[in-house]
Amino acid sequence: MTDGLTIALAKGRILDETLPLLAAAGIKPTVDPRKSRKLIFDTNQPDTQLVIIRASDVPTFVEFGAADLGVSGKDTLMEHDGDLFELLDLGIARCRLMVAEPKDLAANDDPASWSRLRIATKYVRTARRFFAAKGIQTEIIKLYGSMELAPLVGLADRIVDLVDTGSTLRANNLVEIEHVADISSWLIANSAAMKLKHARMQETVDAIRNALESQDAVA
Repeated sequence: MTDGLTIALAKGRILDETLPLLAAAGIKPTVDPRKSRKLIFDTNQPDTQLVIIRASDVPTFVEFGAADLGVSGKDTLMEHDGDLFELLDLGIARCRLMVAEPKDLAANDDPASWSRLRIATKYVRTARRFFAAKGIQTEIIKLYGSMELAPLVGLADRIVDLVDTGSTLRANNLVEIEHVADISSWLIANSAAMKLKHARMQETVDAIRNALESQDAVA
């Protein structure tokens, strides 16, 4: 862990929506990360750098001190279940985690009657906790993509997956049937860095919080 600050950001939508927020907080990369194959980026603040990594790796980088701060989706944090601080709900990259099933099944389905299900998802821990809390026995099949295919080919009864507009579900004749969680991206911090670099970390967190409040005031 260096004296400067390292902020871990996820590729894709989270990066696209985080960069303007960081800019409003006074942190701007010297090169646009979306137009470069580099993974580490200097910023206009000499002691602050950005690292661009896979979304699923952000909590790990932060927990083990490779990054001091990070921006991660709540879905990833629910699966990670590690030792780090969740500081601020940034309100970006919003979506929802849902149980979905084939449209023809949903016509006569009642979630209150579920007793045993086979679920396909990449959110294994979250799905297991959700159904266990309802007293529903589940067989969880972990997939990494093309989740919507699972019920169509008989691999699973239903899926647990992120939904934004719902267009992918509709294209595959699936419908949302149960709400698991609302998802947005959070600012997270390494627990040791919060103690060892408290003043610098707090300065950055406050700048991001102020940028959020300014955006909310305009909205």
